[in-house]
Amino acid sequence: MSKLNKLPSPLTILFLVIILAAVATWVMPAGEYNTLSYSNGGFTISSVAGSKAVPCTQHTLDSLKILIKLEKFKGGDIFKPVAIPGTYHSLKSNGQGPIDVFIAPIQGLLDGSDIIFFLLFIGGFIMVFTQTGAMEKSVAWLSHRMKGQEAWLIIILTFFFTFCGSAEGMAEEGLAFYPILVPLYLAAGYDLLVPVAVIFAGTSIGNLSSFCNPFSTMIASNAAGINWTDGLYERLAIFAVTTIITIWYIVRYAQKVKKDPTASLVYRFDGAVKSPYDEFEHTENKHVALGSKNTLLLFLFLATIGIMIYGFVSNWSMQAVTAVFLVSSILIAFITRMKESVFIDKFVEGARSLLSVALMLGVARGITIVMNDGHITGTILYYAAGMVGKMPIVLFIVVLLILFMVFTLVINSSSGMAVLTMPIFGSLAVIVGVPGREIVNAYLFGMGIMGLITPVGLVLPSLAIVNVSIKTWWRFIWPLMVMIFVVCAVFLVVGTKI
Repeated sequence: MSKLNKLPSPLTILFLVIILAAVATWVMPAGEYNTLSYSNGGFTISSVAGSKAVPCTQHTLDSLKILIKLEKFKGGDIFKPVAIPGTYHSLKSNGQGPIDVFIAPIQGLLDGSDIIFFLLFIGGFIMVFTQTGAMEKSVAWLSHRMKGQEAWLIIILTFFFTFCGSAEGMAEEGLAFYPILVPLYLAAGYDLLVPVAVIFAGTSIGNLSSFCNPFSTMIASNAAGINWTDGLYERLAIFAVTTIITIWYIVRYAQKVKKDPTASLVYRFDGAVKSPYDEFEHTENKHVALGSKNTLLLFLFLATIGIMIYGFVSNWSMQAVTAVFLVSSILIAFITRMKESVFIDKFVEGARSLLSVALMLGVARGITIVMNDGHITGTILYYAAGMVGKMPIVLFIVVLLILFMVFTLVINSSSGMAVLTMPIFGSLAVIVGVPGREIVNAYLFGMGIMGLITPVGLVLPSLAIVNVSIKTWWRFIWPLMVMIFVVCAVFLVVGTKI
């Protein structure tokens, strides 16, 4: 493969995007919306002039044209500052210079420290578990049991990840599954794209429908002034359709690679890539008995993942969920009577193996920091709202879907996107005559589609884990994105007519 065709490393790409964002702060006019926040039983309006307390009443919300019930703030459903419609104002330009560009990724690392340490502790846990040999034997055992039925591994697990993404917003926690699923799919005769597609594309497509995701659907619905169950049936339908399309697409590609390894996009664009899990690749012909100790270790591994998912659904703190992996690592060492020095070495080695991935998660946040500090995020929203405000309903909803896709390139937080955009577009929807549920759905669909490739998301860390280039991923995923976009656009148009 020619080096001229090779894209820069993921960290380089992210840093280049930070530079582009900084350039945009010099080109675009600065501006922002006033925001309303709830804290300690009271409302505070924040603007460039400062902050002031206002009565914590429904009348205050109505007068500000914020279509949210007071109890949503008091109940904790809305926990981030909400943009106030009609308050956009220009600001003095605050172009971000070279110093800001270099500080932004560092600030991003600090802001994302909870996620970063979560990922590092996962790495330590996985390496300690791998040291026991239970991983290799489990993969060999499952590969033997699923011989000739490998496609079901894709079907069942893709459905699992789309369901978790849609039900509770699974995203970062999906990174914990790579160490066990990568060797499993390699042993089945597939390439490195398949586990990425199953885990990352699965959770992304799941987040697209988010039929009851508390971190996106509920917050966005509340911010738009509607009940989160409004539009539930449409989201359930889009979940079913997009999940079926995604499973079909992945299985089709996987079977083609299994039949002809040279058809692999990884082979075509990246060459003979060395997997981080090469030691597990050739276990498919081994017939091994797990044994009681390995069964116990495997149960502990799966229980740890299950507790992690339960913790996220139950709104545990990130520190508490991270501690689960530390406790499980110690239990594994205790069960296997691992020496203290070996345990420490392996845990540190595992954390080190995911350090570059952790850095990407932090650096990606630097993009949003530069845009916010340069006061252009509100400007983008303001001009976008003005652009679609006078369009016919059908064109309005499709363009809104595209706008949310564009927003996702720089804003990856679903809750942050919701409280920033929903009050503005929710008010605009009333004027245009579009049901509020379709505004929420356009937001969900746009974030889900563009979430598959946005550099501020999890695509670069996911690809880094398996050592696959972004170019290979783009070539694989764009046909699926086109299909999903068409489906979502049709659902939204039909939704405006019902």
